[in-house]
Amino acid sequence: MPAQELTGGEAIVRSLVEEGVEMVFALPGVQIYGLIDALALAADAVRVICPRHEQAAAYMAFGYARSTGRPGVYAVVPGPGVLNSTAALSSAYATSTPVVCVTGEVPSAFIGAGKGHLHELPDQLATLRTLTKWAANIDEPADAPALVAQAFAQATTGRPRPVALAMPWDALERRGEVPPAQRAPRLTHALDEDALERASRVIRGAANPMIMVGGGAFGAAPEVLELAELLQAPVVSFRSGKGVVSSEHHLGFSCAEGFERWAQTDVLIGIGSRLELQWFRWPDQPRDLRIVDVDIDPDQPGRVGADVAVIGDAADACAALSAALRELRHEAPSRREEFEALKAHKHAEIQRVTPHVAFVQAIREVLPRDGFFVEELCQAGFASYFAFPVYEPRTFVTAGAQGTLGFGFQTALGVKAGNPGRKVVSITGDGGFQFGVAELATAAQYGLDVVTVLFNNNAYGNVLGDQTRRFGGRVLGARLRNPDFVRLAESYGIRAARVATPQELAHALEEALERGEPALIEVPVDAADERSPWEFLMPPARS
Repeated sequence: MPAQELTGGEAIVRSLVEEGVEMVFALPGVQIYGLIDALALAADAVRVICPRHEQAAAYMAFGYARSTGRPGVYAVVPGPGVLNSTAALSSAYATSTPVVCVTGEVPSAFIGAGKGHLHELPDQLATLRTLTKWAANIDEPADAPALVAQAFAQATTGRPRPVALAMPWDALERRGEVPPAQRAPRLTHALDEDALERASRVIRGAANPMIMVGGGAFGAAPEVLELAELLQAPVVSFRSGKGVVSSEHHLGFSCAEGFERWAQTDVLIGIGSRLELQWFRWPDQPRDLRIVDVDIDPDQPGRVGADVAVIGDAADACAALSAALRELRHEAPSRREEFEALKAHKHAEIQRVTPHVAFVQAIREVLPRDGFFVEELCQAGFASYFAFPVYEPRTFVTAGAQGTLGFGFQTALGVKAGNPGRKVVSITGDGGFQFGVAELATAAQYGLDVVTVLFNNNAYGNVLGDQTRRFGGRVLGARLRNPDFVRLAESYGIRAARVATPQELAHALEEALERGEPALIEVPVDAADERSPWEFLMPPARS
C-alpha cells in the first residue's frame, strides 16, 4: 500500500483500525477535534461512545479490556482531561490490563514553553509515564503508524499494561504523507528448561501444595486445571483470578476457603498472581514454605521471594510443568471428598456476613453462568470476594489492588459495550455510585443494558465501621445525604425499583435482565445491621 496524504488524526485512526480496534470511548474537545473528526469519518469501522466525564471514558475502556482481553481505547483532551482519567489508568496498571490512552497536546510551538497554553501541563508526557508501561508523543502524521503499532505491542506483549499516545493540537489537523499502517512484532519468552526442572522437583516434594492464580492466568485456565488435578492442589483466587478454575470444581477455592488450607501448605505455586493473600492478608505463614512463581514479568518472582521462578506465558509454563511431573511419575490421589466437605463448611460459615452474602448469592442465582459481575468498593463488593461463585475467567471484574472507589458502574458500561450479547450486573454502594452517577445518561443514550444493584446504607460503610470501632465512635465524613435513587434513575429514562429482601432482589433482577435495557435496583440497608466481611478477608492469626 502506498503512502497517503492524511491528517494526523486520520493517521492515528487508520492505525487503530489496523490493530483491530472496533470501539473507542471518547470525549470531544478542541485540542482533539482532528482525532474526533477522523473517528467520525471511520464510523463504519469504529463505534464511538461518548460518556459524560473523562474518568468514565477511561473506566469504560478498562471494562472493555478487562472483560474481552483486547485493548480498550479511550480519547480525551490533554491536561485536565488526561488527569481526570488517571484513576482508571492506575486501575489498569494495577490489574495488568491493556488500555490505550490517546490524547492531544498543546500546539507544537508551545510544548515545553511554559506559557500557560490552554490545558498545558508542566510535562504531560512525564506525567503519563508515571502511570503507564510506555508513553510517547507523535510529532507528525507520518510518525503515527510506527508509534501506534509500538503502543499496542507494549500494551499486549509481556505483562499487559496501559500505554499512552499524545499528538499536538496542530499535528492532529495537519496533512502529510503517511506511510502504510503497520504492526509491531509481538515478542515471546522461551521457557527456561532448567527452571522448569527445578520447579517440578520442588512441587513433586510437596505433601500439601497450593496454587494461587491472578489475572495473569486468564488465558491458561485449561492448563491450570490440568496441573491442579495432577497435584490435587486447591486453586485459590482473591479477586482477579476468580473463575480461572470454576467455583463448582472441588479444587476451585475462594480466599476464605483457601485460608483453611494455609497452615498445612508446604509449596505455594503462584501463577500470574501478586500473591497478595500470602504476603499481605494471611497471617501464620507456614514454616519452611517454598514458593514457585510462574509469571510473564521477570521482576515479579523477586517481589514475592520465590524460591524458583518460571518466566513465561502461564499456559505454556503450566503445560510444561504438568508434562515434567508426569515424567517424574507424580500424580496425587483425589482429595475431592475432603475438599468438598471443607467448602461446604465454609459456605455455611460465611452466611453470618449479613445481609450481603444472601444478596450476592441471590444475584448469582439469577445471573447467567457467562454473565459479568462487576464489583465495587462497598460491603457487598467485599463480601463477593468469597461469597460469589464464578465459573469462567474474566466474568468477575475488579479494580484489583488499586481499590478505586467509584470504578464499578462506569467500568460495567464498558464491559457491556464489549460484550453486547451477554448480561452485565454492576453492584455498588451509594457512595461509590455517585462518583459516576452522570453516566446513567450514557447508559440510556447508548442502550447499554447494565443492571445496577445499589446497596444504600447512607454512608461510606467501611469508613463508618472503622471510625466507629477504632476511634471511639467519632465519625467524620462517613455519613451521607442521598437523593431518591429510584426517581433519579427514572429522570434519566431508566427503569428503577426498590427491594428489601434477597428474594425480592432475585425477582426484580430477573425481570430487569429479561427486559434487556438499563435498569437500577436499590437495596436499602441499615448500616447498624451490617456484619463486617473482614474476618474472611483479613483473618486473625490463629496462634
